[in-house]
Amino acid sequence: MIRIFSQYVSVKSLLLMLLEGILIALSLVCGVKVRFLNEPDEFEYYTAMPDFAIQVAVVVVVLQVCFYYNDLYRLAAVGRRGEQVARVGASLGAACLLLGLIYFLFPWLLIGRGVFVITVAFVGGFVMLTRIALDTAWRATTNPNHVLIVGTGPWAQTVARELGQRDDLNVRFVGFVSPRAEDATPGSTLFGMPVLGPAADLEALAQAHRVSRIIVALEDNRAALPIRALVKLRVSGVEVEDTPTALAGLTGRVWLETARPSWFVFSGGFSRSKLTLMLKRMFDLAFGLTGFLVTLPLMLVVALAVKLSSRGPAMYRQVRVGLRGERFEVMKFRSMIDDAESDNGAQWAQVDDPRITTLGRFLRRYRLDELPQFLNVVRGHMSFVGPRPERPVFVEQLKEQIYYDERHSVRPGLTGWAQVQHPYCETPEDHLRKLEYDLFYVKNLSILFDCAIVFQTVRIVLFGRGGR
Repeated sequence: MIRIFSQYVSVKSLLLMLLEGILIALSLVCGVKVRFLNEPDEFEYYTAMPDFAIQVAVVVVVLQVCFYYNDLYRLAAVGRRGEQVARVGASLGAACLLLGLIYFLFPWLLIGRGVFVITVAFVGGFVMLTRIALDTAWRATTNPNHVLIVGTGPWAQTVARELGQRDDLNVRFVGFVSPRAEDATPGSTLFGMPVLGPAADLEALAQAHRVSRIIVALEDNRAALPIRALVKLRVSGVEVEDTPTALAGLTGRVWLETARPSWFVFSGGFSRSKLTLMLKRMFDLAFGLTGFLVTLPLMLVVALAVKLSSRGPAMYRQVRVGLRGERFEVMKFRSMIDDAESDNGAQWAQVDDPRITTLGRFLRRYRLDELPQFLNVVRGHMSFVGPRPERPVFVEQLKEQIYYDERHSVRPGLTGWAQVQHPYCETPEDHLRKLEYDLFYVKNLSILFDCAIVFQTVRIVLFGRGGR
C-alpha cells in the first residue's frame, strides 16, 4: 500500500493508469501506421509533424479522463468483465464527442478521420487485453500485505470493516490480537476473522503470519499496549499505525470518535508554507477571474430565468462565516421562494424541500446557483477549494461539536473535500461526518490535493450528483 494525500491508494490502479496512458499513445501511432500501411513516406511525414506529440497528448488525456469519470480506475467499483466492457465502450463514446468539440474549437489538433477510427478500435482492444493480462499477472506475482489488528473492541471492528471494503488494496487481513489473555481463547473469532492470541505473543504471531503492517486499535492502551513487542517489530521494518491514522488513510476523513487531542498535536500534517498559501491565492485569482468571465453569459441567462420563473430578486446575499471566524456576504442565485425563511427562520435544506422552486432544484443540482461566488473568490472572502462556509446561526449550533472551529483556519471554498465525498447534510450525524472530511482537508492541504478535488467536482457537476 502507498499513500497519496495521506490516503491509501491502490498500486494496481496507478499501474493501470500508467500502462493505459502508454497504450493509448501507442494506439494512435498504430492507427497512423495502419492508415498508411502501404505509404511509409506518409507515415514518417505524419509522425514527424511538430504538432503530432500534442495531438497524441490530447487524445491520451481526454480518453483517460473519460475512463476516470466512468470509474474504470476504481477497481473496487468495477467487478465483472462484462461491466468493464460496457464502461470502456461508454468512455470511448464520450471521448469521441469531447474530442469532436476540441477539434471544432482547435482545428490544428485534428487527426484524420481514418486514423481516428482505427485508433479508437485499437484503444478498446488494448485496454481490455491489458486489464485481463494485468489481473492474471497481479494474482500470480504479487504478495499481499498481511495486516494484523491489535484489539478486539469497537475500534478494532471498525478498522476491520473498513479494511474489508477496500478490495482494491493488495491487503490480506490475518486476524486480531487480544489485549487480554483471557479473551484470546483458541478458535475464537471476531467479525468473521480469528483472534490469533494475546498481546503477550504479538511478536511471535507477527512473525508466524508474515505481518507487514500492525494497526493498534485499543480504546484504552495505557495498560494493555504491548510496547516492547511493537518497538521490536517497528525497528525490524513492520509498519505500525494507530487507529485514527489507519482510518483516515482508508476513508479520507478524520474519525473524531477515535482521534484524541494528542493525535492532532503530534500527527503529521496541518502545516502549510507561505509558498503554498501564496500559490493557492494566485490560483484562486486566476480561476476566479476566468470562471467569472467565462460563465458571465450563462449567469445572465440564469438571472433572467430566475426573475421570470418566480416572484423575488434573481440574486441574494447571505452572511457566512469564513477565515478565522470573520463574516462575509456570499452571493447566490435565488433557488427558493421569496422570503423562504420568514416564518420559521434559518433551517437546513431537506429532501424535496417545498421552499425550493422548480428552477431552483435544477440550479442546485448542477451548482449553477453558486456561480456568482466567483466574485467572492476574487475578493478574497473564499478560495476555489476549501470547507464550504456556513451561516452564523448554524456555526453557533455546530461549535458545540469539538474541533468545529478548526475548519475556519483556512478560507472556505466554492468546492471542497466534504462536498465531493459526502452527500448533502440532513442530520447532526451528517454534519459531523462532513466536519471529519473538512478536518482531513485542513490536515492535508496542498495545491495538488486542491487539483484532485476540482477534478472530482467537475465529475459531480457533470452528472448532477449531490445537489439539493
